[in-house]
Amino acid sequence: MTATEQEHTTAMTTPAAEPGESAEPIVRPAPHRWLWYALGGRLPRRHRTWVLFDTTTDTWWMRHVARSMVQLAVPIALIMIFVPGSFGLRVGMCLLGIFLALIYSTAYIAETTENRVKKAGYPVGTALAHRDQAGLVRQRRETERKHAAAAKRAARYQKRTDR
Repeated sequence: MTATEQEHTTAMTTPAAEPGESAEPIVRPAPHRWLWYALGGRLPRRHRTWVLFDTTTDTWWMRHVARSMVQLAVPIALIMIFVPGSFGLRVGMCLLGIFLALIYSTAYIAETTENRVKKAGYPVGTALAHRDQAGLVRQRRETERKHAAAAKRAARYQKRTDR
């Protein structure tokens, strides 16, 4: 087994770091590489942590929709240019196509994001695990905030009743 194959195998089997504790720096791809990534291509290894960030951040679903819209740009342009008919008909066809494509895109959003993470070299399920972990952290912070607010209200109430 060559060194690169061994490195790739190790990357596939080692568990990912906890959210926010990445050992590798997050390197955002250049615009042309992001376009390739949005169209379904694989990014170089140095962008591996960015792919995980892209699929697990709070706005991961909006990013997915944006990538879907980029994928739809070419067919929409072709329809608008080459399909004969009135402008209104072509716009209507495009809007219906976008609507249908977004339905399918959101129906398979989890599978698509896991596939992107898998292409980056992470085990399947990594994105879901990171999003779940981040959700638990957010939930714990919200609970602590609510407990602190309740304690503050109780202290204020106690202060008013002691007068």
